[in-house]
Amino acid sequence: MPIVTFRQHGDRPAPRQIRIDVPGWAGDKEGRVDGSHEQPWHCIPFSESARYGIELLYPFEVELRVSNIDGRVRLDADWGEPPEPDMMWPPFRTFGEDYYSYQLSLDLEAPAGWAIRTEPHPRYFTDATNSTPLAVPALIRSDWWPMTFFCIFKAPPPGVTHVFRKGEAFMSIIVLPADPDLQLQPMSSEEAAQREMRARRLAASRDALAEGTRWLSSTNTVFDGTYRNMARAARARQKRDTGKARLPAI
Repeated sequence: MPIVTFRQHGDRPAPRQIRIDVPGWAGDKEGRVDGSHEQPWHCIPFSESARYGIELLYPFEVELRVSNIDGRVRLDADWGEPPEPDMMWPPFRTFGEDYYSYQLSLDLEAPAGWAIRTEPHPRYFTDATNSTPLAVPALIRSDWWPMTFFCIFKAPPPGVTHVFRKGEAFMSIIVLPADPDLQLQPMSSEEAAQREMRARRLAASRDALAEGTRWLSSTNTVFDGTYRNMARAARARQKRDTGKARLPAI
């Protein structure tokens, strides 16, 4: 994996790998048992995707509330004087009619061939209040771009307020190959037949694979641990074959 280095200006938390907060934005601490309500962290594909990136935490004591009034972005915060004389202040600006920007005062460098991509934080997709900021995806080729980053956010729709609070994650970053060097093509008839046979065998074996993990949620939805059990088995097999577990714990 590439080594990503960073520098930043001002007194602010360092970037960190995303943490699944339970209880918190990833859901309540309810187990996978009958009568529990479904929680985002129950879903292994979501949890693994959420942990994949880097998160940035809002560093200021001042709370910022972003709204859309009469079709224009409104930024409400009592910023006061800048913490440092040469700091761009306030760090937020409107950006056209539908967006706003934030000067992150952060520079990340990925090796040549890799890039930095900004993303919404996973908590955006679990927030029932719709108050989590919506970062706009952008790809930065940082091996030749040494400037500190700014990020663009989509303004909320009318009646919704995005809120930045100290210590809360407001966006995520992933590091990925700079160019999508892949080819997309249909499976051959033989490949498709093999995949279909594997899928049918899995479906026929699902009761055994999910033994002891099936539960009925409070919304009368049936869940089981088939995927979770298979992921654990794949992780154990990889550890046995390579001597090193590359998949995250589940």
